[in-house]
Amino acid sequence: MTTRTRTRESTPTDPGWGQGLGLSATFGRAVAAHQQAWAHLHAARRALARLHPPADTGETADTVARLRRVGEIVTAEPEPARFFAGPLPVRLGWATTVHGDFPAVVPLAGGTHLALDADARHPAVAALLRTLVVRLLAAAPPGSVRVSALDSAALGATFLPLQPLVDAGVLHPPATTEAEITERLDDAERHARAAQHASGPPELLLLVAACLPDGRDLHRLAALTHAGPSAAICVLAAGYPPRSAGPTPPPLGATTVVRLDPQGYAWIGDPPGHPFSTDGTGLAAPVRLDGDPPPHTVAALADRLGELHRRDTTLDFADLLPARPWAESSGNGLRAVVGRAGRDPVICAFDDQTPHWLVGGRTGAGKTVFLLNVLYGLAARYSPDELALYLLDFKEGVSFTEFVPTDHDPSWIPHARAVGIESDREYGVAVLRELRRELNRRAAALKRHGVTKLADLPRGGRPTPRIVAVIDEFHVLFAGNDAVAREAVTLLEELARKGRSYGIHLVLASQSVTGIEALYGKSDSIFGQFPLRVALPGGNGVLDTFNEAAGALPIGSAIVNPSAGIAGANTVVRFPDAHASAAEVAALRHELWQARRPGSRPPAVFRGYESAHVEDDPTYRGLVPGGRRPLALVGRTVDVDLTTAHFAFDASPGRHLGVVGTSPVGASVLHAATVSLARQHPPGSAHFLVAPLVAVADEVADATIDALTRDGHPVTRLDAAGLRARLRTLAEQVGGGQPADTPAPGRTFLVGYGMDGASGVLSARDENFRSGLDDLQAVLRQGPAYGVHLLGWWRGLRRLADDIGGSSNRDDVACLVALNVPGGELGMYLGQPDLAYTPRTNRALLVDRHDQRVRLIVPFVRPGHEPDDEGD
Repeated sequence: MTTRTRTRESTPTDPGWGQGLGLSATFGRAVAAHQQAWAHLHAARRALARLHPPADTGETADTVARLRRVGEIVTAEPEPARFFAGPLPVRLGWATTVHGDFPAVVPLAGGTHLALDADARHPAVAALLRTLVVRLLAAAPPGSVRVSALDSAALGATFLPLQPLVDAGVLHPPATTEAEITERLDDAERHARAAQHASGPPELLLLVAACLPDGRDLHRLAALTHAGPSAAICVLAAGYPPRSAGPTPPPLGATTVVRLDPQGYAWIGDPPGHPFSTDGTGLAAPVRLDGDPPPHTVAALADRLGELHRRDTTLDFADLLPARPWAESSGNGLRAVVGRAGRDPVICAFDDQTPHWLVGGRTGAGKTVFLLNVLYGLAARYSPDELALYLLDFKEGVSFTEFVPTDHDPSWIPHARAVGIESDREYGVAVLRELRRELNRRAAALKRHGVTKLADLPRGGRPTPRIVAVIDEFHVLFAGNDAVAREAVTLLEELARKGRSYGIHLVLASQSVTGIEALYGKSDSIFGQFPLRVALPGGNGVLDTFNEAAGALPIGSAIVNPSAGIAGANTVVRFPDAHASAAEVAALRHELWQARRPGSRPPAVFRGYESAHVEDDPTYRGLVPGGRRPLALVGRTVDVDLTTAHFAFDASPGRHLGVVGTSPVGASVLHAATVSLARQHPPGSAHFLVAPLVAVADEVADATIDALTRDGHPVTRLDAAGLRARLRTLAEQVGGGQPADTPAPGRTFLVGYGMDGASGVLSARDENFRSGLDDLQAVLRQGPAYGVHLLGWWRGLRRLADDIGGSSNRDDVACLVALNVPGGELGMYLGQPDLAYTPRTNRALLVDRHDQRVRLIVPFVRPGHEPDDEGD
């Protein structure tokens, strides 16, 4: 009955009642008053009849008995087909009457929901929520119900008695923080959208709120109750409507409201104090709510569903692979199965919508495993004509050794073009340069064909493959703010901005994307081109600031977000461990390797920890006599193809080689340069003058002399005094001798191991005030024109400068290999104060002043003489 507030009107007993009114109006008021009194009388009689039934109640007792039988029938375990047919009758407790009890049943699922006006801090409410979860899980076919619990009121304690279900993987741990609750509602909304477009019976999401969320999340929860049966969501909301004063809560749709009275009884559809329904929808009897399910029931259910859950949700590496390898075209993009969300596979793409990916996660979170899964999935789905891979790893690990030939396994993934393992930053920049060159080549091809996208290029013959470049621990590439980092930022920004149009896709993976100095002011413009974010445990940094969903992820799962990490677009994905499927991975690798085109080249592999040996160098093995400009090989360039680093020795002034640095690797570099020169001359056509001047080089110098002798070349061993004498002879020869273009004198190579060891002898002046350094400088200036070249190792840059007559004469030794020389000192010597070079083990800087080359190289070392510390 509704009571309305009215302004006071005169009644029939009031003086003057009816005065001023017409007879018709007065009669109407009298009839209305009579009808109102009659309605009050009948309502009171009905209430009294229900509270105090007459003695003859056979009909009522029969009705209660029938209700009991019906309740027991409808709450029996349904068949699977019945479960999906519509709302499911679920018992809340027992309705109590003077003639006995009967089951109080409400509809749940099938677009219907339940609300209780007290939250789960009320013991009866908490127990009912738990028992409803158990009943729905028990009634549903295995795997057809997913439970998502929200409990900020008791911080998850509401669901502690259901811990066996959590341990079995059937029930997710409750969301207790505001961020977690928001994420669960995001997930519910995505579930509703997906269910509305599902072709078969969708999974039911049981969303259990132990208390109402606040603000916008409350309205989102209410909206889910209005989504209808097709959304496959059932909401159990405790604390609705709120008992405290406040804003009017949003209305719920298709929801049965249960209210608790102070005596602990529940009333379905009507508030306490009105034990009858005014609109015919409530239950006119108080209800004793059911308590907790017995622990043994929960345990048995957990055992049964847990085993089925593990069997149904176990994800194998093979689940990521296509039914038939290399059967798909990359014309409109690349797609890969990255894992599962529930029972459904999750597919991510490299295309116009998600051209680049950003992957984050703490150490041990499974980042490498996730990347391997994606790469193997792509390699199995697309042929090398459709896909090319460039892979860089900047950490001390073996992330991408799976893709390259090794001593134990000669196979490789034929899609791989370049692979860096423990890469140098310079190698990373070299790969980015190569990608930019490829981008420019593709841009020119698109212009020639009058199209704007790679997909529109004619695909006759061999198609243009899409490129995926993966950079693991990419923050190392941008460490500091030096020239290398600045160039890397420039290249990355261009590739990220233009790559989508030319089929070049980037994957950046790291533990963190913040605090990178070189990216200050550039982060938004670069990372804004990476709409697909993958956050593994601890990887919130790749998501939006307000999206903290990755904080509580278990190992083996990730958040996949295609909307630049904004909250509301998360999908929780489970992925398998490729390392745990070693046999399957090896079988796939060999299958793909065997299917490669005949003549396919293995990828260029840069192993940052590996030394280089001239005997293993393909250029060295291909050297033969007869060239007019012999090459001195000194190492492998840190570029995409690891090309051989060399200097050409021709007749130009300054074509001498100076190796500088205290590292004994200098002796090995000198050895490699000398034996490579000898290999290019017929036996006896070149004369080698070898001067071992420091003890640390004796062993290498002896090995050099032995190699030259085996090749049939005349060799003269010199000490410091002999070196001075021979320099005098050579200085006189080049001062008036025969040019080297004529074959008579051949070539002379003076090889000095530790030239600084002879500085005292060379600096002394004779009776004519002429020193050995004067002769050395004359040979440096004029020798190349007469086929005389110096190859010398100086252990100090200052001594080198003094020996050649000062830095103003640096062009007289135009070929330089700098080992552990400080970058500032080297820059001052070269006249390049901004030279960015950090000396480190197993690296050197190649400088050729004639063609203005300054490149990082891996210097050749003698086997058994590998550098083992920073001093080397």
